[in-house]
Amino acid sequence: MADESGRENPGAEAETDGKPIKQRKNGLYTAVSDELAENMRTGWADTELRGLAPVPEAGHTAARRAALSARFPGERLVVPAGNLRTRSNDTEYPFRAATEYTYLTGDRTQDGVLVLEPEGTAGHTATVYLLPRSDRENGEFWLDGQGELWVGRRHSLAEAEQLLGLPAKDVRKLPAALADATGPVRVVRGHDAGIEAALADKVTAERDEELRVHLSEARAVKDAFEIGELQKAVDATARGFEDVVKVLDRAEAHERGERYIEGTFFLRARIEGNDVGYGSICAAGPHATTLHWVRNDGRVRSGELVLLDMGVETDTLYTADVTRTLPVDGRFTDLQRRIYDAVYDAQEAGIAAVRPGAKYRDFHDAAQRVLAERLVEWGLIEGPVERVIELGLQRRWTLHGTGHMLGLDVHDCAAARREVYADGTLEPGMCLTVEPGLYFQTDDLTVPEEYRGIGVRIEDDFVVTEDGNRNLSAALPRTSAEVESWMAGLRGA
Repeated sequence: MADESGRENPGAEAETDGKPIKQRKNGLYTAVSDELAENMRTGWADTELRGLAPVPEAGHTAARRAALSARFPGERLVVPAGNLRTRSNDTEYPFRAATEYTYLTGDRTQDGVLVLEPEGTAGHTATVYLLPRSDRENGEFWLDGQGELWVGRRHSLAEAEQLLGLPAKDVRKLPAALADATGPVRVVRGHDAGIEAALADKVTAERDEELRVHLSEARAVKDAFEIGELQKAVDATARGFEDVVKVLDRAEAHERGERYIEGTFFLRARIEGNDVGYGSICAAGPHATTLHWVRNDGRVRSGELVLLDMGVETDTLYTADVTRTLPVDGRFTDLQRRIYDAVYDAQEAGIAAVRPGAKYRDFHDAAQRVLAERLVEWGLIEGPVERVIELGLQRRWTLHGTGHMLGLDVHDCAAARREVYADGTLEPGMCLTVEPGLYFQTDDLTVPEEYRGIGVRIEDDFVVTEDGNRNLSAALPRTSAEVESWMAGLRGA
């Protein structure tokens, strides 16, 4: 990584007409001469982009803002994108815009803020506040560590207006404007401390939470653009799973084979999308019994299963969330197949319960019943099944819920009220996962030894349709026989 901070003389400054000119990078300063500063101001071509087509979601974001405006008439609404977060010293984590902001604007750049200014008692004027292009006159484009020559070109405000279909203004002037604002205000908290500070005496936690909850619930039913983006994410994810199967033999050869798998999938996520949508779970052998195993530092061994819970995030930040549990050598043992098939049957029961008008909890209950029946049938728990379900005894081995909403967040709509989400009703356009599992811990003395250390989960992504559901991840095999055939084909066996 380039370092032009002048570490041999940190803090050095040059005086020019009584004003210091300094370059700041990596927390340190280097002197800049008058001649160099003047040279850097001139000789640059006009690179302004004109005639840009709007981003694909521009029409959808306008409708979303209109719905938000109708919900909070007469109030100023402030929705920040967020800022860079420090990873270590003077390096930052890759930026990922706040979900609420990108949902309403289609923009994904740091430091942006959407402001809806009330127009009388009804309606709003929407403006997006952004960092403009680096200023060539004052030298910010090369003197500052976040200038264009260091981190790349930003869109100008005029370019942003073309892309987003919104008036764009300089975000650096926004805190002062908000501090002087009058009337009721709400802000989405947790993303921009500077914006929150400017509004500190104008907002309340309760009112701001109402805004956050509303925006979470508004995302429950996806529009056509969102469903299309989720399909893209799932399709890329399926290709990532294929990539992994092709290198399982190489993963076996590495001490940290789980990370070989993780890196293989990450490559697919980066070449087809923005990133992975969440930390990939590449859990081989007994690690599969840890629900969120993201250390991925273990070996991959023939004869064991590897549980892969992974998803590609698109450039528009919609993510897939798919799980497959695969036999490392391509063939299930009899016991592995028995457990896998039980989870598959539970998933089938859950999928059948995903339809418009059904209670959200129905698919979970249907899947849990099948798993409880199998556990009783295998003699691992005493029946009858109704007693097991009533007391939740199967949860020792099923552990988690059978699914969740999916969208811009892998666990989408998480701030929605219980009566709207967990106790709500499925509607066409809702997107969710169905993901039952069985997990037998290595130290679980209540099950026979041969069960211990086996974990199986199968997860697919669905959209509720007018007459049922559609499996967005249907391209990936699900039955044990299909999985074996698929793996054999990919590995040339």
